[in-house]
Amino acid sequence: MPEHRGTPAPTGEVFDAYSGNWVDRLAPAWSRPYLRLSRADRPIGTWLLLLPCWWGVALAAAADPAGPGWRDLWIALACAIGAFLMRGAGCTWNDITDREFDAAVARTRSRPIPSGQVSAKQAAVWMAVQALIAFGVLLTFNAAAIGLGVASLVLVAIYPFAKRFTWWPQIFLGLAFNWGALLAWTAHTGSLGWPAVLLYLAGICWTLFYDTIYAHQDKEDDALIGVKSTARLFAQNTKPWLRGFLMASVALMGLAVIVALAGHANVLALVIALAGVWGFGWHMAWQLRRLDIDDPSVCLSLFRGNRDTGLIPALFLAIAALA
Repeated sequence: MPEHRGTPAPTGEVFDAYSGNWVDRLAPAWSRPYLRLSRADRPIGTWLLLLPCWWGVALAAAADPAGPGWRDLWIALACAIGAFLMRGAGCTWNDITDREFDAAVARTRSRPIPSGQVSAKQAAVWMAVQALIAFGVLLTFNAAAIGLGVASLVLVAIYPFAKRFTWWPQIFLGLAFNWGALLAWTAHTGSLGWPAVLLYLAGICWTLFYDTIYAHQDKEDDALIGVKSTARLFAQNTKPWLRGFLMASVALMGLAVIVALAGHANVLALVIALAGVWGFGWHMAWQLRRLDIDDPSVCLSLFRGNRDTGLIPALFLAIAALA
């Protein structure tokens, strides 16, 4: 790891990567800059993109009178592959568009483009390779899901520019990162439904919660270079806002479960699914109690903890589908 915050290391490690990650330890030297562009050394983003997909397919299976099938296992696995690839493509696109901003921010100047490990043109080729492989995986789904997957590219393209024109770029991230709830539900059912829409909205509120915490790491640098964020917007009022996002996310997810399962599943499945919603909210409340918006290390640790936050409802919804 770099010795000073944001200073590129001689071996190219990125400042906020996990210590001892597999990219820095095991990947061939020639591939490391590209894997770093994809954030393979920082897997939390893949988890945050994947988990709404797993919510969607698990809730759809729980609501299906026929229950889950082998096809759902492929949907879950394909979503994992797609999340890794599209998170990588999206991060590469983000780094291409933000290369000048990244060079001016302590936490990001060690990334591959501003640190000179790869050029913007090489990054663009890598982005296209990842997106094309992901498209091949998407083609294994039904036509409605394929259409949703293609439509998500609009949100992916817009997101890096959001912080230039709005104080709410986290909304655009939420719109993009939770699209999988709609896609995975549709991959199982063949069409969109209100439970999927409610789950999507719950995920957007969750993203506002965790990405505001994340953005507090960069608020001083962001203010200097004119980048907007909800962290800067909320400032010392962050905790009341996050409490509101917590409540909205839990309420919307609970409503999604009730709409999907009431009248379509046994009482045990409904109770199990709602227990997952309760655990989801409890974990967010735990984060809120620990939050110190002026301590970047706490903000990063809590942000990374949202993998567990999202896994809780995913696990309980899967159990509900089997109940």
